Amino acid sequence: MKPKIFIAGSGGIGKGAGLILMHAGDVDVEIVFGDVHQEVADEAVKFVGLKDDVSTIKMPMEGSTPEMDSILDDCVMILDCLPGSQAPRMAKLARKHHCHYANLTEYVDETNKVIEIAEGADTAFVLQTGLAPGFINVLACKLYNRFTEKYGVTVLDSMSMKVGALSKHAVSPTFYAFTWSPIGVATEYLRDAYIVRDFHKVKIPALSGRQRIIIEGDEYEDNFTSGGAADLPEAFAGKIQDLDYKTLRYPGHYEWVEAALTTIPHDEDRVKALEKIMMYNVPSVEDDRVIIYAAVEGKDKNGRLRRKERSYEIGPCVIGGKRLRAIQSTTAGALCEIALMLLKEKRHGVIKQSMINPDKFLNGSIISLIYGAYDEK
Repeated sequence: MKPKIFIAGSGGIGKGAGLILMHAGDVDVEIVFGDVHQEVADEAVKFVGLKDDVSTIKMPMEGSTPEMDSILDDCVMILDCLPGSQAPRMAKLARKHHCHYANLTEYVDETNKVIEIAEGADTAFVLQTGLAPGFINVLACKLYNRFTEKYGVTVLDSMSMKVGALSKHAVSPTFYAFTWSPIGVATEYLRDAYIVRDFHKVKIPALSGRQRIIIEGDEYEDNFTSGGAADLPEAFAGKIQDLDYKTLRYPGHYEWVEAALTTIPHDEDRVKALEKIMMYNVPSVEDDRVIIYAAVEGKDKNGRLRRKERSYEIGPCVIGGKRLRAIQSTTAGALCEIALMLLKEKRHGVIKQSMINPDKFLNGSIISLIYGAYDEK
């Protein structure tokens, strides 16, 4: 029988994951789309374009139902494309039904709860495996490995990870347009970020380190945001002096956000208030681009400063005759690559981004299709 995969959340990323698995994966699978809105799940089936091996179920707002439990009993895996706040709920269901589990969320507190749920599990729980966190962390690990192999050192000065999900055009005063979840943007702008400074993991406020950077000749600004570093601050504390993740934006955007934050009363929910302000002032667009940059820097055996870096610019693509926005393909593609890994390898327990084999992941069939083959430079 074909392995059955439950996709929790059938919006942009969920239906993108289904499309990629059914049309670009190298393993034949069945897909069940779940969503709290039946019409959204039905639309995902139409988007995938295959009637056989694809079905749907309406999910409850909380917990499960007998019908959903019955379906999960037959599934080998849950791909969690729901908002990050739902991660503990879906992880509990995966544990109950002995399913592999993989999620996308950058939410730190919810990730820690999933780690507790997964302790001692006989199936794998892969955490934060989208674009950022996700692909960017594996890429950074690859650069670290390449640096240490080439220069014969294990302690480096810095590791930088930067990703921007951007519109192709941006106008004053916000210099931004939504290409993904508004609540996700507001959350990463306001929850604390974890970085490494002087070889120690530390917590700092988001949006507290705005700088300019030029990537492939184009100028951007970056700033600390929550969650994008995944578990790398723990994995590389003691090995790298300074490590951080920053979100890329067009110059001028973060200044506008900082001004907007000053208008929010201190007794309000700042995440919801910022989301409301941004929803009122920032349009949503379909034409997008994803900018990715990672670098490691340190001294070689002779004390000479060396740097290894890698950048990508990824636009929309067509899979199975359907157009995927850049943020859809890059996020869902990384999740699907992990799904293939779990189908082919016997894995169990918590799998963090630093524990993923960079060579296998970056040269996987789906990653190579969407991001391009990883060639040594």
